[in-house]
Amino acid sequence: MLDTLKRIILDNQEAGFDTGLTRRIAVEPVRKKATVCIGVRRGGKSTYMMQRMQRLIDNGIPRENLLHINFFDDRLHDLQRAGLDTIIEAYYSLYPEKKNAEAVYCFFDEIQAVEGWEPFVERLLRTEHCEVYITGSSAQLLSREIATQMRGRALSWEIFPFSFRELLDLRGFQDPLVLSTKQRLLAQKVFAEYWEKGAFPEVIPVDRLLRIKIHQEYFQTMLFKDIIERHNIPHPRAIVDLAHWLVDHTGSLYTINSLHGYLKSLGHKAPKSAIAEYLAWFEDAYFFFTVQIFDASLARRNANPKKIYCIDHSLVVSTSSGILVNSGHLLENLVFVTLRRRFPTIYYYKTAQGREIDFIVPQRKERPVLIQVCETLQNPDTARREVTALQEAMAELGLKSALIVTRNEEKEIVTDSGRISVVPVWRFLLDFDDSSLPEG
Repeated sequence: MLDTLKRIILDNQEAGFDTGLTRRIAVEPVRKKATVCIGVRRGGKSTYMMQRMQRLIDNGIPRENLLHINFFDDRLHDLQRAGLDTIIEAYYSLYPEKKNAEAVYCFFDEIQAVEGWEPFVERLLRTEHCEVYITGSSAQLLSREIATQMRGRALSWEIFPFSFRELLDLRGFQDPLVLSTKQRLLAQKVFAEYWEKGAFPEVIPVDRLLRIKIHQEYFQTMLFKDIIERHNIPHPRAIVDLAHWLVDHTGSLYTINSLHGYLKSLGHKAPKSAIAEYLAWFEDAYFFFTVQIFDASLARRNANPKKIYCIDHSLVVSTSSGILVNSGHLLENLVFVTLRRRFPTIYYYKTAQGREIDFIVPQRKERPVLIQVCETLQNPDTARREVTALQEAMAELGLKSALIVTRNEEKEIVTDSGRISVVPVWRFLLDFDDSSLPEG
């Protein structure tokens, strides 16, 4: 195994980096802490690590100081028996002069595939002159596990698939202070591509049929690798049926009782406690996300219906039955994921009169922000319903502004409760990465 590891280390040092698009991700390594990138599989974690490696080399770090191991390499099948310390032994047998003399940058892909990785990494950080970077598929490496297993010696960073701004970067869009007519048209054109193809990097350059095939492969892999195999489910049919129900009801309300009744109608005997656990597993895998009602009472938040969203709106199109999901739900899903990139906690709001606001985003040290999502306000009844709901919510919460995100409309609505900004979704997404949400 020692010789095998030496070959792998040297092979990886000779290999080029598939760095792809420079991501707008603000990862900040901290001395003596492992930098851990987590997120949905195929979202760009490993590519981002290659970008980090290339940046080190560009800054003058010798290539030999980079130790890169992918633990899914089939040549490492016997590493468990040999022990993870063999990695460091192999490296320093190649470069003995670097021991305790130079910093070594360790990049470990899927290290959790080997049992006992946590004390190994913790020991590296404590006893060696190393910086450690870890990526892991959501099937094996989740944020709350890192918090317990690494005992404070790791910082986790979420990596999502491409944002709209990153796709604009890919298409050569510059960042002007004021958009010209040409730039607006380009942004709208790129949004049409983003709306059709979604955010997963691999599907951006392919045609529609291949994109659907790739999305369906993602769906199955996340379902079976990240949920069923990870949690050792002997009879997975209930989880499979639940996943299909969730993707078909993206953007909709659900209760544990309603899900229990649905699965029971299909002949499944999963108890309600198991269904709640399944939903937590989906969220841990960055597959589906649950949004609770905005309420100070935890008991009321848990008792009220919740809303479900998927990691990618185009994935929904490729994998749902198409009967229940409509473009309004997809638009809402897109806005949710955009918010979720930045805020770990998002709620929906219900006014005292029972009117629903799609999202309320608590902001640290600032007032919360209300966001309604509506394809179009051209229908007067629709416009009246959306504005009235926001007026009530603004008055109840003491807020002076709110947003309505639409497909194409842009205007300001002045009400007795405050100002409502109506913005097209492409504009919302374009502005979102580099500016704060409006203060309430």
